[in-house]
Amino acid sequence: MALFDLPLDELRAYRSGSTAPADFDTFWDKTLQEAREHDLDARFEPVETGLSTVEVYDVTFAGFGGHPVKGWLRLPAGATEPLPLVVEFLGYGGGRGLAHENLLWASTGRAHFLMDTRGQGSAWGGGGATADPVGAAPSYPGFMTRGIEAPESYYYRRVFTDAVRAVEAARSHPLADATRTVALGASQGGGITLAVGALVPDLVAIAPDVPFLCDFPRAATLTDRHPYREIGLFLKTHRGRLTDALRTLSYFDGVHFAARGRAPALFSTALEDETCPPSTVFAAFNAWAAEDKTIEVYDFNDHEGGGPFHEAAKVRWLRSYA
Repeated sequence: MALFDLPLDELRAYRSGSTAPADFDTFWDKTLQEAREHDLDARFEPVETGLSTVEVYDVTFAGFGGHPVKGWLRLPAGATEPLPLVVEFLGYGGGRGLAHENLLWASTGRAHFLMDTRGQGSAWGGGGATADPVGAAPSYPGFMTRGIEAPESYYYRRVFTDAVRAVEAARSHPLADATRTVALGASQGGGITLAVGALVPDLVAIAPDVPFLCDFPRAATLTDRHPYREIGLFLKTHRGRLTDALRTLSYFDGVHFAARGRAPALFSTALEDETCPPSTVFAAFNAWAAEDKTIEVYDFNDHEGGGPFHEAAKVRWLRSYA
């Protein structure tokens, strides 16, 4: 599809009409306080991969509800001093994959922690290893409406809490420099990055690529592509529940997290992206509260965004921060 959203000059000025709930900060403070009542119990088990330049550790830590969450920690082989830390979050449906994958950030001389996403990991890549033991009321297949009846039960409350705990787990490793921590991810991983950027106040930088989970009221009515379409299909069956659904989603909207972000940020968007429409990305970018922010725009790309070109841009950009 060619350009379908607002013209670029209007995108640069676009602001979401969504408003944060009055108890947004209280909700998240309470959620994280409850999570921290469980011992983090971060465990790092070395894995034999056959790689000579990167060492890999199989990680388990306690996320939301004390539930075990998996991840990989990858380090440059032979590292003896604390390293800048990159914590990465995954796109929708994917899992942490296999131990020998995803070597870019460790190859730059940084510690790289990749969080598995609970309940996912069966749609693409090498698979996931983290269950989601929490049940939910009836929902449309996928994750977007799981627990949507209330913010307390919504799926992404668990995922965003896992993500904050992932940062804490990664920082607990002796070869990770907690003072030089970066969060990044693409699509769903970008949306999780925005949440972490607000909930972990001392990150040195964030880099959300084509972020998902932003400006729900616009996204759910602008695109008919999944995963946002799951919301509309749920409401197609559950008539009259739009107001309640949007209320729940407002606690998880990247736009509201962005208003609380303070770290330098590098965003990316693609103008033909029907999965995460550019106006929803610009809504979060324009709301991001830090002055040190930039957005890379890929004119003729869909949800793949900048791909390897943007990976190179991130490597260059992060040299100034970690």
